[in-house]
Amino acid sequence: MIRLLLTGLFAYTAYRVAVRIIDEVPGDIAPLDMPGDERRNLRRQSAAMGVEPRR
Repeated sequence: MIRLLLTGLFAYTAYRVAVRIIDEVPGDIAPLDMPGDERRNLRRQSAAMGVEPRR
């Protein structure tokens, strides 16, 4: 019975901490790029510099 109470208390505390952390994040942060976007970004940078990317 005590283990169940402690487990519930721990779960509730973890939930409240997660909600507080999520609420502190500002809403104007740009999302991260998808995994395949690094190559596209490198190509754009290379093209902007006038250099072909080396393979």
